[in-house]
Amino acid sequence: MLRISDITYSVEGRPLFEGASATIPTGHKVGLVGRNGAGKTTLFKLIRGELQLEGGTIDIPQRARIGGVAQEVPGNEVSLLDTVLAADVERAALLAEKTDDPNRIADIQTRLADIDAWSAEGRASSILKGLGFTAEEQLMPCSAFSGGWRMRVALAAVLFSEPDYLLLDEPTNYLDLEGALWLESYLAKYPHTVLIISHDRELLNRAVGAILHLDKKQLTLWTGNYDAFAKARAAQRAIQAAAAKKQDAARAHLQSFVDRFKAKASKAKQAQSRVKMLDKMVKITAPEDEARTRFTFPEPEELSPPIIHIEGGSTGYDDTVILKNLNLRIDQDDRIALLGRNGEGKSTLSKLLSDRLPAMGGKITRSNKLRIGFFAQHQVDELFIDETPLQHLQRERPGEMQSKLRARLAGFGLGADQAETEVGRLSGGQKARLSLLLATLPAPHLLILDEPTNHLDIESREALVEALTAYTGAVILVSHDMHLLSMVADRLWLVKDGTVAPYEDDLETYRKMLITPDAPAKSSRDKEKAAAKPKPSRDQILALKAEVRKSEERVTKLQDMSQKLAKKLSDPKLYDEDRVDEAAVWQKKYAEVMEAITRAETLWVAALEKLEKAEK
Repeated sequence: MLRISDITYSVEGRPLFEGASATIPTGHKVGLVGRNGAGKTTLFKLIRGELQLEGGTIDIPQRARIGGVAQEVPGNEVSLLDTVLAADVERAALLAEKTDDPNRIADIQTRLADIDAWSAEGRASSILKGLGFTAEEQLMPCSAFSGGWRMRVALAAVLFSEPDYLLLDEPTNYLDLEGALWLESYLAKYPHTVLIISHDRELLNRAVGAILHLDKKQLTLWTGNYDAFAKARAAQRAIQAAAAKKQDAARAHLQSFVDRFKAKASKAKQAQSRVKMLDKMVKITAPEDEARTRFTFPEPEELSPPIIHIEGGSTGYDDTVILKNLNLRIDQDDRIALLGRNGEGKSTLSKLLSDRLPAMGGKITRSNKLRIGFFAQHQVDELFIDETPLQHLQRERPGEMQSKLRARLAGFGLGADQAETEVGRLSGGQKARLSLLLATLPAPHLLILDEPTNHLDIESREALVEALTAYTGAVILVSHDMHLLSMVADRLWLVKDGTVAPYEDDLETYRKMLITPDAPAKSSRDKEKAAAKPKPSRDQILALKAEVRKSEERVTKLQDMSQKLAKKLSDPKLYDEDRVDEAAVWQKKYAEVMEAITRAETLWVAALEKLEKAEK
């Protein structure tokens, strides 16, 4: 087992651990959680022996192998497959050993059989495939891939080597949804001990059986997945708060007696005994209210639907068509998640929608006043590292008061200190929040987010969910964070085989399809027919009611819009000879709104039927 005993360690005079202890039983899979900057990565370095403790001990069984993802895979000419195979050092050494001694040859062959060396190539290939590499790409040199893809190779290498203690630090940050789901499934079956630093709630719910919480320089091991930890910790904090409140009342009562009677001879003894009672009371401290991260998105004005309409569209790069036969419509209240394996064209579609890539065919209609906000992970790396967040905003809003710019930064969790700190010295999460602020600064009607949660801790991810739920513009999401997708998206588009089409099943069906590709796919409709669903929970009922309310509001809003347009069309002057083209535009808008009403009413009826079925 891994035993952490009374450890103490500081960075630049700031204590990260003070007498912290925890025991991880052999074979357990544990998620290490805590706020950004708490010291999670430092703990991994201490376990690996890369840093020296100031006090305490970390004990690991002798000869146990500790493995983690290398910071960078060399961009050399060695193939991906050979790079991963080389991670099994013993196998590589045995195969490379040259000897004429028959006994040694026999020993080598026996040992190769013991470590299952002959199936190694198949296992390495399977891992690379799970992380998104085709059979052809596995034979290509590392130099042919970017840094992010080489990090996937590094992950594949450590998984292949199967260390006794596997330490992973935010491994999904460089994976797409498909890769993240594959990793989740792989870790759940991993035969040895796993410690994983992650802010991916679904990964922590499905792949681990315990949570190691780093908070206030202490370590606490909680049994169960992340949701179980969150509930248990909330209950503990509530009990602690109630106990502190009760003790404060008791102390006040005793102190009141002392204050009233300490001067009276007849009551002096009782007063003195109560003073002793007060002195002996161990102070119960109420849990501190945790500072909540918030995002404040500016609200765009309302545009007539649709804000984007594509008919028979196609796009790609140079003369190569990547996506074709695109017939898509986006309204301002849409929340759309893009699904699809890496390389199918999700980023290409995002660029087309954001007007960063031209159409090669078909027709694209955008609202004249449409503003689009675009966030992609690479933009975090394109910030000016020698400038402060305040200077970034001053460049975008040169005429705006500094106090207002600071308020904008505070609305994204960047306080007074961070506002004046050079970007190069900010954490990954702080850089991501600054990039999100810059993307939403113009109050976009459409917000396209490509992996927005990388580097954000769980609290920041929950804040992003809240902000997107309240946001009055359309959202296009590409993310490996299943929790974010399930909480925000109400429509799914599948990018596959060179086109884009609505995905009619739910995210859970998609997840199962990806992790068990050879099993016959069962849609949510099949499952409904196969077995009666269990009684819905209160939260599920509330979610369905919210869906009904949202659908009703959408219909009402569209009906109001149609009435305004009908009034406009009833004006005889609109049909003067010199305004024929204008009349045609308004008639088209009216037809589009009526089409939107039909679609919205269908969704409303479907939501009502779901609620009715659940309440029965």
